[in-house]
Amino acid sequence: MTSTDPQPAPGALAYGLQLPVQAQSALFTEPWERAAGPAELAAVAAAADAAGFDYVGVCDHVAIPQRLAAAMSTVWYDTVATLGWLAAQTTRTRLLSHVFNVTYRHPLLTSKAFATLDALSGGRVVLGVGAGHVPEEFAALGVDFHQRGQLLDDSLAGIDAALRDEFALTDPAGGGLGQAPRPVQSPRPPIWVGGSSPAAVRRAARYEGWLPQGTPREGMRPLVELFARERAAAGIETPAAVGTVTEWLYVGDPGWDVNRPCVAAPPEKLAENLREYAALGVTHLQVRFPSRSLTELTDQLTAFGAEVGPLLGG
Repeated sequence: MTSTDPQPAPGALAYGLQLPVQAQSALFTEPWERAAGPAELAAVAAAADAAGFDYVGVCDHVAIPQRLAAAMSTVWYDTVATLGWLAAQTTRTRLLSHVFNVTYRHPLLTSKAFATLDALSGGRVVLGVGAGHVPEEFAALGVDFHQRGQLLDDSLAGIDAALRDEFALTDPAGGGLGQAPRPVQSPRPPIWVGGSSPAAVRRAARYEGWLPQGTPREGMRPLVELFARERAAAGIETPAAVGTVTEWLYVGDPGWDVNRPCVAAPPEKLAENLREYAALGVTHLQVRFPSRSLTELTDQLTAFGAEVGPLLGG
């Protein structure tokens, strides 16, 4: 299997989902998730898989400082362990780390984990990476928070090399250090870089995809244009994934107060609204749905895949 990271046809949109339950920040967690666990997580992933979602995503935090616990919660399932388990719960959807803080780990640890995950999943890994943002987390792990940009660049260089070449990295004496199993995807699984600053966009342009973090729709165009310019300047001609996190969506009329800004509409109107992203240069939508229960969420995923997805051309 290659990792050219096949993109939707021009003007078409793929769609994916950051999974519930595994991360329970107050910013996006629904009340029903608080009592949920592995069974509910597996049910959502299986529903997304069956509905044609391009990927399911899992977040990453190692430990949350007490000052942030009320807002962020301390529930953050381990990224690689969760994706490995979900590989056995799904058949075709890709497994995205959204995003994995590679600054916390040696590149050999990250490459080992994701090469193994790619092998076990039959080549379904997308390595989404970020620099991290919680100073106490860096301090607890003995990592310099103020050097996180450079650390991310250095980590990516090592991960890129180790995923491409079994003996890419060396020990202090100069001997090769081999890692197997090797990834199924060749030359390696795609790397998507998270962040919305110009520096993050420039970094992402060197790899296979960009994952904006909270950039509103009206702010996407200049960053997409920067991404394209950076790739052109580097002589990179292959297509890349340009992601976005959409507004909250609901297929049909929710019939209840969703208590947040939400685009609720019949499938045709919802697709028309989302196709505006394609005109901005976006290729991958990360969609999200308000829900009062597991059943309501899986019903929304099923409806979106059956009634909206075909209208996006992905």
